[in-house]
Amino acid sequence: MAVKTISYAASDIGKHRSSNQDSGYAGYQLFFVADGMGGHAGGDIASAIASQRIALTDSKYDSVEDAIATLKKGVLEANSMLNATVSEHPELEGMGTTFSGMLLHGGQIITAHIGDSRIYLVRDGELRQVTADHTFVQKLVDMGRITEEEALVHPRRSVLMRVLGDVQGEPELDIAIHDAMPGDRWMLCSDGLSGVVPPEVMTRILTSKIPTEEAAELLVGEALEFGAPTT
Repeated sequence: MAVKTISYAASDIGKHRSSNQDSGYAGYQLFFVADGMGGHAGGDIASAIASQRIALTDSKYDSVEDAIATLKKGVLEANSMLNATVSEHPELEGMGTTFSGMLLHGGQIITAHIGDSRIYLVRDGELRQVTADHTFVQKLVDMGRITEEEALVHPRRSVLMRVLGDVQGEPELDIAIHDAMPGDRWMLCSDGLSGVVPPEVMTRILTSKIPTEEAAELLVGEALEFGAPTT
């Protein structure tokens, strides 16, 4: 099944920072968001380096196995580039980035994810989060130690367990394959949106019939209204 996509990308520096550490890409087959971390300069650099390398995987592939292998290779090479940059510039130690992306292959969608940026899917009027946050508080939720509501205000909610860059060894990616259906609406975002905008507000906007561009701008507006640093 051939998949026709209508995409739109939106970002905002937010109310509290002098720079936007998020990077994103909306191409032909590949779409992703990367949220940098590591201080004023480090986060900008980390998400930009990762995005430039991973964007090179935007192509059509002969098989889903080739698509997954190439996307994973791009992410791992981006991780190596981040480590090499820190070796050359020790002042950037600690920089890293999340990555959440989707690659179209025929009637399937491959998702790759690490960190706490998110991928959502709207299907049949319902909004579903298809990625799991790699955070300390999500681990507590999974263990039954705290509730989802308590996780939203936990003092360590921003502590990442998995990320590109600031890690020893090969980063662990979550890879999944999804069947694409007519009418699906996908959203990729950083925690500048998902971390501040209530789920019911996101659901109302994303399940509506408004055009993609308008939905994206409304979500950015809501993030700003709720005090997001960046989106």
